[in-house]
Amino acid sequence: MNLRVAVLSRMAWLSVAMIVAAMVVAMRWQGRVWVSTSGKVALWHGDVWSSECSQQLFDPYSLTHASHGFIFAGLTWSAHRLLGRRQGWEWLGDVRWRFALSILVAAGWEILENSPMVIERYRTATMSLDYLGDSVLNAVGDLISCSIGFVIARRLGLWKTAVLFAAVELVLLWLIRDNLALNVVMLIHPIDAVREWQSALAPR
Repeated sequence: MNLRVAVLSRMAWLSVAMIVAAMVVAMRWQGRVWVSTSGKVALWHGDVWSSECSQQLFDPYSLTHASHGFIFAGLTWSAHRLLGRRQGWEWLGDVRWRFALSILVAAGWEILENSPMVIERYRTATMSLDYLGDSVLNAVGDLISCSIGFVIARRLGLWKTAVLFAAVELVLLWLIRDNLALNVVMLIHPIDAVREWQSALAPR
């Protein structure tokens, strides 16, 4: 590895670390807790109707964040193909910088998602009626999931990743009646019939 490549690599990973640190600071400033207010700390929590959902490191929605990684890998690769040879955009040719850009977007979404406006939108428009925001632990888990998705997409290529994305969406739809596509639709344009169908799984 020559000196230039080594320096670029270190700068990319340093940028990722700084992005994660900035997200943590922003979320704490927003009032998000480090871990669940119950005091429990777990690697996985599977009940999407529980108050522990979005509080532990991973939960079923972690799969949607892996899907973010699929999408970001595809979009940044496409940007490289379109812009990578233009002056000032050469850095898109380095997958480490495309990864850093993906983490930047994912971290930005975590901050926006945990703003009072978006939390209230989730509570009024989607199945997440008791959503109070993510813990910092869960947000870090979401970035890890996104990172895993990015790496998987890099290894599988476009078409296999597209098949995997569709499979993840279908599995989530079957398990929790929610997935990335429905989450986006319900956040932007809520459909009462869909919300009622999803809520039928809620404990009585």
